[in-house]
Amino acid sequence: MQTSLLRSSFRRLVKPDYQHWEGVPNINIYCLRFLYTLMFVFLGKDAWTYILTNTEVWEPRNAMAWSVWASFALLALPGIFHPLKMLPILLLEISYKVIWLLLVAFPLWQAGKLAGSPAEGMTVVFLPVFLPILFVPWRYVWRTYILGAKRTVGVQPQSLL
Repeated sequence: MQTSLLRSSFRRLVKPDYQHWEGVPNINIYCLRFLYTLMFVFLGKDAWTYILTNTEVWEPRNAMAWSVWASFALLALPGIFHPLKMLPILLLEISYKVIWLLLVAFPLWQAGKLAGSPAEGMTVVFLPVFLPILFVPWRYVWRTYILGAKRTVGVQPQSLL
């Protein structure tokens, strides 16, 4: 009986949900909400604390970076409640972190100069980019943002691709 209940719960968790989430499995929705919560709490705490306690004249590039991170944290709040609508902020996060890792961290690492460099700390912060890469519902992203498919709430489409 318990095995049957567990199996049923697991199926519900990983099965595409056309009624509520446009064919995105509930597991992806829970993971997205988890990511948005992490962004809102931890990134928000760091970014807004830094911004609100800064007493020096802002260097423009530094101010831009902190402003972007504070904005990400603010936009993560609606993402907790509307995870699919706020996917573009996760896609932007994935993009800028992967690009930075490829352009800055990877060449330094290849040359054996990453450890102890100014880029080391940022690399440590950016490496967990694999989490949003794993949790993003890529089929939904493809259908919605690349193919421009219409919403499928409540209707199971004949073919997803």
